[in-house]
Amino acid sequence: MKQKTMKPWMLYLTILLLYIAMQFGTLPIAQGMIKLFSENGYETKEAAFQGTAWGLFVANILAIIAFYLVIRTDKKFWTVFKGKKAPISKSILWGVLGFFLALGGQMIAGYIEQAFGITNGSDNTARLTQVAEVAPILIVCIVLFAPILEEIVFRRVIFGGIYTKTNFWIATLASALIFAAVHNELEHILVYLMPGLVFSYIYYKTKRIWTPMIAHMLMNGFVMIVTLNKDKILELQKLQESVITLFQHLW
Repeated sequence: MKQKTMKPWMLYLTILLLYIAMQFGTLPIAQGMIKLFSENGYETKEAAFQGTAWGLFVANILAIIAFYLVIRTDKKFWTVFKGKKAPISKSILWGVLGFFLALGGQMIAGYIEQAFGITNGSDNTARLTQVAEVAPILIVCIVLFAPILEEIVFRRVIFGGIYTKTNFWIATLASALIFAAVHNELEHILVYLMPGLVFSYIYYKTKRIWTPMIAHMLMNGFVMIVTLNKDKILELQKLQESVITLFQHLW
């Protein structure tokens, strides 16, 4: 008996509900993990960090499996745009370029925020970095799982769904605004908006969802490297300033 294909709006709604369920489901899983680590001799703070990281890891794995099972029911799910998809090599290059465009966009957004008196720096990033220092498994969630899940939700489902009913500009702006808003730092909405715009564009340009996934992974990986090595980078900057000062005195 032939399996019936789920209607697009039902498929989109299912994926959105699964994503929301993952967000809320992470808490009870993390609480169970924290209890497990506490019972195995971990100190309170370390148990909390390890439990939170592993809880998110498990929730992400379950979400990816659930996404796969739902998406596989529709063979046309990944088809959004008309025309031929970009070659693999070109799509990879666009993914790398997308990272630099998103990074540049965030830098511009940071300068704009400063002009309005908004302090630079993300509380979310700071908290995640603090946990990642104790529980490195969280890095896998941030660099690998988050881009996969978020690109499916925000680019394929939200951007793709709106695009098929309206046009590129409406879909891009709407998906980028929602992407920025769900990070729950409205004072930094412009910083999150910029990557959302870039990721939608390179998805549209290549017609391949893994192109923005590549850019997103590179973006998150770069942020993790910088924040985890912040002290070393500051020391290097001080050393550079000392060398420059020395040369200035010599000349």
